[in-house]
Amino acid sequence: MKVPDAYYQFIIDYAPYVYVIPPNTPDPAWGRAAFAAAFAIDFLYQAYYDSEFASKQAEIYNKIVSLADWILTQQNTDPAKKAYGGFKSNETSTYYYSVDAARVIPSLIRAYKLTGTVGYLNAAKLSGATFLYNMQHPPTPTIHDKYYGGFARAVTDTDTWLPEMDIENLYALIGLQMLAAEDPVNTTLYNTMMAEAVSFLCEGFENLWLEYRPPPTYDGSWHRVGLTENEIYDDPFAYALLGLYDYESWSLTVEKVYNFINTIRASAQYPAYNPAICWGGYIDIVSRFPVCDYYDAVTAGILCQIRRSHDKSSLEFSMKIIDKHQNEFMFWGVKHSDYSYVENKQAMATVAWLSLLYLNYEEPITRFTQILRSKGENITLYPVRETTETVLYGEGIDIKAIVSPARADQILIEPGYIINDYLTIHVFAPIRHHDKIRRKGVDYEVLEIQEFDFQNETAYRRAVCRRLLGQ
Repeated sequence: MKVPDAYYQFIIDYAPYVYVIPPNTPDPAWGRAAFAAAFAIDFLYQAYYDSEFASKQAEIYNKIVSLADWILTQQNTDPAKKAYGGFKSNETSTYYYSVDAARVIPSLIRAYKLTGTVGYLNAAKLSGATFLYNMQHPPTPTIHDKYYGGFARAVTDTDTWLPEMDIENLYALIGLQMLAAEDPVNTTLYNTMMAEAVSFLCEGFENLWLEYRPPPTYDGSWHRVGLTENEIYDDPFAYALLGLYDYESWSLTVEKVYNFINTIRASAQYPAYNPAICWGGYIDIVSRFPVCDYYDAVTAGILCQIRRSHDKSSLEFSMKIIDKHQNEFMFWGVKHSDYSYVENKQAMATVAWLSLLYLNYEEPITRFTQILRSKGENITLYPVRETTETVLYGEGIDIKAIVSPARADQILIEPGYIINDYLTIHVFAPIRHHDKIRRKGVDYEVLEIQEFDFQNETAYRRAVCRRLLGQ
């Protein structure tokens, strides 16, 4: 897949701004931030070596240098401060978050590998071996009553601590592993930090908690968000999944958490939700329903690496939707129903991650997709959008299917219908109950769906479909 020109130019023109108000106004409320520069570098580093951008290597190189140089201006270089080695959360902030260090370290190492500028590597080493180490071993009992192994959320430039420990900081495993390779003097230190972080944070991660609040400041328990604490934000889990996946591959923990969140389905309130596209901004993990009307668009990019190896049908479907709505997905939040924006702000992190999705995307090839390409027929899928007084459907998506007449022993024929009103389809796409398909000009409603797995991944889906009356 070719990276959209608008995505590439957006990164070149506006990184490290966090948001841009269309058509061309950087959002002054957020300004520039190290994490926005870091994610832009992550994409540009891969683009530099990709044949698609062979004619733009000089421009990419110069942009990476300017971004990495700017990141260095955001690092705390005062050894007397607790924030020493950390990065401001944005250019006007006085807070230095652990997760920002986690995001920046890999990018600085990539900039070092490309340019040979030792200052980038030194900044990454300082952030890992000093800042993140200190966030993992903060002074006690001032903010913690004991050592845990997680990273304190943040510290200010006046040495004030935010002691909560977030599962999102599992993303730091990516940078710490890179540092272990690039900074052999401290390899043992990094390996110990990673082992201790995994040992502590995975307890909350596996049980779908967002943060631990340590005593004496807090109650010494894991927490989520919302009054009932049944809700999670999706993107911290996406970042944590990618970090842990980089560290231990498709482990039982990664598989368990990914599958739990990715199988949360649409509700009566939000019937258009499909987690295969990307994940909802807020999710109730007790009722197992989304609790907002929008997708967090960045998760489609963050989850790409995991989906490429372990959930190819979601990867393919997500790419179909995003490629059809390239402009809409430049915004940080897109509505389930029609992909319109939640807020009129295009997001650097989202565009950078989706650019990586494009750059690394390959059409999935499995035994079943090979059969579909040779024997399947084209049908159109219309996802459910609303289910109020009448059922409304979204725009059509072309998919392949193996179609056969339904057999009487496979279905319960409903009053008013005959056996010829039913079809059985076999598809790769993540279709949902009540979606509509159109085959040869006739519309059918998707009824029963059964998934079939092979090697611990969904190989295909079989669905019984009933002709819609009046069609």
